[in-house]
Amino acid sequence: MTLTVGSLFSGIGGLDLGLERAGMRVVWQSEIDPYACKVLAKHWPEVPNHGDIKRIDWRTVEPVDVICGGYPCQPFSLAGQRRGTDDPRHLWPWVRDAISNLRPRYAILENVRGHLSLGGTTVLGELAEVGYDAEWRVVSAAGLGAAHRRDRLIVVAYPNSQSQSDGSKHEVGLVADADGPRREHSNEERSSCATLGERYAVFQQAEPSDCIERAKSYWVCEPSVGRVADGIPARMDRLRGLGNAVVPQVAEYVGRLVMAYAHE
Repeated sequence: MTLTVGSLFSGIGGLDLGLERAGMRVVWQSEIDPYACKVLAKHWPEVPNHGDIKRIDWRTVEPVDVICGGYPCQPFSLAGQRRGTDDPRHLWPWVRDAISNLRPRYAILENVRGHLSLGGTTVLGELAEVGYDAEWRVVSAAGLGAAHRRDRLIVVAYPNSQSQSDGSKHEVGLVADADGPRREHSNEERSSCATLGERYAVFQQAEPSDCIERAKSYWVCEPSVGRVADGIPARMDRLRGLGNAVVPQVAEYVGRLVMAYAHE
C-alpha cells in the first residue's frame, strides 16, 4: 500500500524526498518561495503547487493519507526573539485547518527543539481538539549519520479513532521523550527502520562527539568555502533552502515507522 502525501511549506522538498524514499507518494505541495518553487517544479514536475497556505480553499484540494510540513520555526526558535503567536510568521493555525478539513490518516510535523518549550503544547492541544492523538520526540540528524546534530521536534498525529479497543494507543514508534535518540528501540522499531537501523544504532551507543566522528564516513560535508555569493548562481538561495530543509534521512526514518504502522 502506498500512502499519498500533501506537503505544506515544502521548501526544496526535504520532507517530500524522505517520505517518498519510505514508500509514500507526494500528490500536491504548498510553497511560495520563488527559488524553492523552481526546485520543486524541477523534481516534481507533475505535482501541483497550491501556493500560499493562507489562500488555499481546502474544499478544492485532493484528500491525502498524510499531511506533512515544517511550519515556520522563527516564532519558537531559541535563536530568535520567540514572539510565539505575536510573530507574523506564526502559521500553525493554517496547518491545523488543513488537518481538520482534509482529515488525513497521519500528520507528520517538524519544527525546532525550542518548540517544546514554546507553542508545542498548544499544537498538541489543538490537534486533540480536532480529534487527533499525537506522538512526538526530538530526532537528531546525527542519529541518522549526519556530521551535525540538527535536533528537530517531530510530531506524528493520527485520528483518535485509531486507539485500540481497550482504549490504549498503538504507537507509531515515536515517544514523548526529549532524549529520544538515546532511547533503546524494540525489535519491531528497528526492523521498521530497515537500512537506517544500523546508522541509528551508532547514535544510541555513542556520545555526541563520537557519533559525529563516525557519521563523517556516511556523509559528504559541505566544502570549506565562505557563506557568500561567490560567483555561484543562486548560492544564497541554495544555502537558505538547505538551511530550512528537513534532512531527508530523518524524514525517511519517520516515514518508515509510519508505513510499518499503517501496514499492521
